[in-house]
Amino acid sequence: MTSTGTPATVALTALGIPFVPHPYRHDAGSSAYGIEAAAALGVDPARVLKTLVAAADDRLVVAVVPVSTTLDLKALAAAAGAKRAVLAEPATAERRTGYVIGGISPLGQRARLPLYLDASALGHPTVFVSGGRRGFDIELAPADLLAATGGTAVAIAR
Repeated sequence: MTSTGTPATVALTALGIPFVPHPYRHDAGSSAYGIEAAAALGVDPARVLKTLVAAADDRLVVAVVPVSTTLDLKALAAAAGAKRAVLAEPATAERRTGYVIGGISPLGQRARLPLYLDASALGHPTVFVSGGRRGFDIELAPADLLAATGGTAVAIAR
């Protein structure tokens, strides 16, 4: 386990949670960041997770779902105890997490937001999440992701 110096890897190292860093060459022309990561790393897209920031009523939450799926905003709202949920504006997501779009990690965020992990992730021994920048993913056990973030596993993908 090595730290490559992102807030995500620093947070995992401080918690003593094992992870495997996976840098890859990011194509600046690609905006399908998660699918790009899955292809570059040769990993099933169901194991590569995207981190989305949403507004559940009047508070921000984080949703983590496989890149092969879409976020079910109604399910997220229900999980967060809200009437409705909408994706946050990209500038808001970047400001609150401290990361850029395409590199938002569920770990080491500037402000810790309630996190909801799609329950399908628990069916894999390890999953891949952004390591805090485009072209860098972290592989870890889904239970460790929940432990590090204080997250909740719930069905929020379709």
